[in-house]
Amino acid sequence: MNPLTDNPAPRPLQGVRVLDLSRVLAGPHCTAMLADLGAEVIKFEVPGHGDDSRHLGPFKDGESVYFGLINRGKRSVELDFKASADLLRFYELVADADVVVENFRPGVTQRLGIDFDSLKAHNPRLIYASISGFGQDGPLSRRPAYDIVAQAMSGLMSVTGFEQTGPTRSGEALGDLCAGVYAAWAISSALFARERGASAQYIDVAMFDVLVSLQMTGLSNLFANGRAPGLVGNRHPVSTPFDTYRAADGLVVIAVASDKLFRRFCESIGRAELADDPRFADDPSRTRHEQALRAEIEAWTGQRSVEQACDLLLDAGVPASPVWNLAEATGSEQAQVRQLLLDVGDGEPPLVPQPVFFNGRKPHVTARAPRLGEGNAAFGLNDVAGAVNEL
Repeated sequence: MNPLTDNPAPRPLQGVRVLDLSRVLAGPHCTAMLADLGAEVIKFEVPGHGDDSRHLGPFKDGESVYFGLINRGKRSVELDFKASADLLRFYELVADADVVVENFRPGVTQRLGIDFDSLKAHNPRLIYASISGFGQDGPLSRRPAYDIVAQAMSGLMSVTGFEQTGPTRSGEALGDLCAGVYAAWAISSALFARERGASAQYIDVAMFDVLVSLQMTGLSNLFANGRAPGLVGNRHPVSTPFDTYRAADGLVVIAVASDKLFRRFCESIGRAELADDPRFADDPSRTRHEQALRAEIEAWTGQRSVEQACDLLLDAGVPASPVWNLAEATGSEQAQVRQLLLDVGDGEPPLVPQPVFFNGRKPHVTARAPRLGEGNAAFGLNDVAGAVNEL
């Protein structure tokens, strides 16, 4: 039995129906996670055009690989909310649904008649999640927000990067992705509350809020010191040594976060006396003298390969690692054991299911992303109207 494709894992959201009005990344990532856990996800798309992410590269055999990754296991129907027949059919589907997810600009759903207040009239137990850049209220709520905007305004960019390069966006769309994860968490919590008697619930998730709330190290420095933290590159702003260090053939990560571990580190590199150096007596001292300590460390790492340095440090119980690229990470034995990729055996790119195990098993879907409108007939939407310009 193949534990990936045969998938005997229990699916906690089996029987839950989700109406997915979202597009591009944050909302689709949320609903893909819900699909992995067993929810039936019906994706509503602009007739003839579909989700914008269908047209985002890279492409393989004419299909967007990006779209495929975040729309696995869903059913696609085309629907024009400006067409009265389509809107009435949507209301009928809402009556039998459990969850609606949308990430339109605030105000659009009200104009289309698909906002929370309109839909809960058709289903008083509906859970409705809105994902946006800045939330549904506040002075910035109507501002358009891509991930880079949320990263820039949340403070995340201000602590990411090196002094030589200035603030840098994270290499992945963390604002979108983390907002999607928080939305999935909130929806699951709301479903649990509904089982205990709660009625309709409205969930408001903002990328800006999410990214601010995740910055525990930066926030602690801000509150303790009364000033905003700045750029530290790969270095930890509080603990030292906690950075990348130059080895003979690349960079090695060394992460030491206690005095006891620092002494063990010094012993492991044959420099036990460094632990008694007043400059390196504790974390604050080591951080103040970071450049001097770096010179001592790189005198050792520079004489060894990344693999040699990691082996020596790990044998001594000191956290260390190479810096892998994404191909190395996904191609590793660790990724295989943890079932990070799902090969469904059709020669297409693998799926990337949700990463959590339940009782040792990982719930996930095995169906690829749907073709545009392939579920039209099944949901009584054979005769779709023209594209919705406002979406």
